[in-house]
Amino acid sequence: MGELQAPARDFWTALEPGEDKATRLKQVRRAHELFVQTGTLSPATGPTSVRSVVRDSWMRSAKGGVNPSGMTDDSSMSWNDFLEYRNGHPMAAAYPLVRSLMLDEVSDSGVVVALTDDVGRLLWVEGDHKARDQACDINFVEGALWAEQVAGTNAPGLALEVDHGVQIFGAEHFAVRVQDWNCVAAPVHDPVTGAVIGVIDVTGGERVATPFALSMVKSVVAAVEGELRIRSLTGELPRAAAPPSGPDLTVLDGDRYFWRPVGGGPSMRLSRRHAEILVLLGEYPGGLGTEQVATMLAEDGIDPVTVRAEISRLRRDVGADVVASRPYRLTMPIDSDIGQVRRMLRIGEIARAIEKFGRGGLLSASMAPGIAEVFEELKEDVRSAVLTSGNPEFLRAWTASVHGREDLSAWRRWGQSLPPGHRDEALVHGRLRLLDRRFGM
Repeated sequence: MGELQAPARDFWTALEPGEDKATRLKQVRRAHELFVQTGTLSPATGPTSVRSVVRDSWMRSAKGGVNPSGMTDDSSMSWNDFLEYRNGHPMAAAYPLVRSLMLDEVSDSGVVVALTDDVGRLLWVEGDHKARDQACDINFVEGALWAEQVAGTNAPGLALEVDHGVQIFGAEHFAVRVQDWNCVAAPVHDPVTGAVIGVIDVTGGERVATPFALSMVKSVVAAVEGELRIRSLTGELPRAAAPPSGPDLTVLDGDRYFWRPVGGGPSMRLSRRHAEILVLLGEYPGGLGTEQVATMLAEDGIDPVTVRAEISRLRRDVGADVVASRPYRLTMPIDSDIGQVRRMLRIGEIARAIEKFGRGGLLSASMAPGIAEVFEELKEDVRSAVLTSGNPEFLRAWTASVHGREDLSAWRRWGQSLPPGHRDEALVHGRLRLLDRRFGM
């Protein structure tokens, strides 16, 4: 259960004949330095020295605004709330078995063992005392978030992203401060639904940088999933409770935009400008400076004083504890209907993604350059998922939506997918003739 997509070649398979680990990691470190400086991977270092699973993660980390030179503390729970959440989480049922299978083996080995939830929050971090103290320096502590979009490329965050076991070595980490560590992680799945409920991770030094480390973690995960399956049959497995309710942003449902505060409660209507700022801060969790916000909000930029005033009003409305300054950034992860569309695409719920994205809302109405960029990226993500699927129902839904009605390639793909004499054949051919005339094809 859980191998939803074939994993990219592992580190050891990727080595060229006669090449050793140290040589490859020097190349990876150089590729990382160039990537941070230029935003691209040099043909001389990127494609051959950096595994595709790592390269793709670096791209997502950079696009999401993760700072490669720093680490963000994104733990948004009080300690008491965290303990209540942890103790009621299904991974709590896995914890005793992980202790018995792993912790005695690593107590003096310079490594730590971590269990996370399904969003990358570290529920337990145990193991070698010295290693745990050193892990505190990179905020690898209970309660902290290590999702890829928060901490950049790392094994637990990447395992959640790709839903299979991964091993990450030193310089493959996106954040420089983490590059002294190696880590290996694999996801744990709910025995009933198959959904990912968390990750088991081992982080440390050279002991984690072996070909057998990933196999060891996968074996423990298999044992844990077996134990959870037994508990689910006997009714002893707790169902995942949502963590204390975080903030929620709605911007795709027409021309009204809403913010639901931390802990739930009534939603608050937002001005378009405040909705735009919250979307931008959500897209760049590493933070934005005043000038960056100004250029993302208007083609010719807006006065920095105006930016500061708008964000001051925004902090008054949504809470000063939600938006930090220097740089402007969200102090906690927020959910949004934009994020929901991305999650739908990731798990193959393409029809639902088309329906939610097709409502329009802020992304299609805003003239702000930064929002227009988010819109174009999300539109291309949805469109690519539709075209790649070749599913006639997805193609029908996309071409019926406001964003896909003039997508000539989609109409052609839909026509090609229909058997001769299908009831939709005349509709598709008629629309293709119309679009050909309209675009002079």
